[in-house]
Amino acid sequence: MMLPSVRPVLGRMAFSLTTSVSSRGLKTLKIGLIPGDGIGKEVIPAGRHVLEALPAEDGLNFQFVDLIAGFECFKATGVALPEETVKVLKEECDGALFGAVRYVVAWSYILSQIESPDQAANSTSSPTTKVAGYSSPIVALRKKLGLYANVRPVKSVGDDRPVDMVIVRENTEDLYVKEEKIWTLEDGTKIAEAIKRITEKASYNIGKLAFDLAVQRGAARSTSSIPTLHSNGPIVTITHKSNVLSTTDGLFRETVRKVYEDNVEKYAGVNVQEQIVDSMVYRMFREPEIFDVVVAPNLYGDILSDGAAALVGSLGVIPSANVGDTFVIGEPCHGSAPDIEGKNIANPIATIRSTALMLEFMGYAKPAARIHAAVDAHMVEKKISTPDLGGTATTTQVTEDIIKRL
Repeated sequence: MMLPSVRPVLGRMAFSLTTSVSSRGLKTLKIGLIPGDGIGKEVIPAGRHVLEALPAEDGLNFQFVDLIAGFECFKATGVALPEETVKVLKEECDGALFGAVRYVVAWSYILSQIESPDQAANSTSSPTTKVAGYSSPIVALRKKLGLYANVRPVKSVGDDRPVDMVIVRENTEDLYVKEEKIWTLEDGTKIAEAIKRITEKASYNIGKLAFDLAVQRGAARSTSSIPTLHSNGPIVTITHKSNVLSTTDGLFRETVRKVYEDNVEKYAGVNVQEQIVDSMVYRMFREPEIFDVVVAPNLYGDILSDGAAALVGSLGVIPSANVGDTFVIGEPCHGSAPDIEGKNIANPIATIRSTALMLEFMGYAKPAARIHAAVDAHMVEKKISTPDLGGTATTTQVTEDIIKRL
């Protein structure tokens, strides 16, 4: 499963890599490792081991820096995303891998049923607990590093149901600006509301990335002998709910369309389609093979990409890359999975594929292709699988099998 690297796709993205050349003539990349919470501590090492196992002919050498963030970090330090972590990523790293975080929802009424924040912090059974002062570190990282796009490829391998789509999710706004409030009426009932923010700038950026990606995918398919689901050319499907949210989603829809209208010659071969988000969900499960590149605001993109994992077996195999103009963070799509933490049975494939995506978006297509090919060969064989895919293998065994195939 290959996505084109960011450099040919987005000429404006000129990464300023702080690389060096080793005595063996290899380019050294420094990668930040942020395991986060739960199984993040088990799958991020898999990404590191795969990078370390790449052959010298790929021309890369890696250094790693361990960084902290997440709910456990918050419990220990009072901060979910330390400024030092952000500083090191900005000043020292060429790219990064992020594991998983425990999500804490801001449902104020839950507090009335919790004796103290310590009780919430020590809870291991439920991630839906409000703790004062805690906020998702990955959401904050996306904003602090300008990672405005979350790119999530969903592709089947072998004899699985035919799927080959990429969901391009706006990463910085929509309801995820997290501007919420709650108040109590005179009769004692409560009202809560949240701001949904859509800007023309962010919508244009994500639209351009989606169209550029569609063109690049189309070009790659045209020179490949591998059969494709999209023989009639690249497709961009704009997903929205402007039939109800005519102002916010209306602006998103109009702006993404404007990207096409401003660059008609460049995108002449792209078929532009639209789907209302509820119809998109229905059709994605009924006929996933018709979708190529799907672009959506933050919330819809989040829901669609997690749901799409069901088409290929598990969230444990779905990668993503948080992409900005100067930096990229690979991030598996699954959560912290506290129920299996420490058991060495978490599926590392999403992290390993995210590692390949990180390399692609940094401009290193050859080692990325090698990793993708190794993962695909592993999945086609179906002999060594973690429990989420019906097997009994461990995280370590799956990682070792993929490394053997490099």
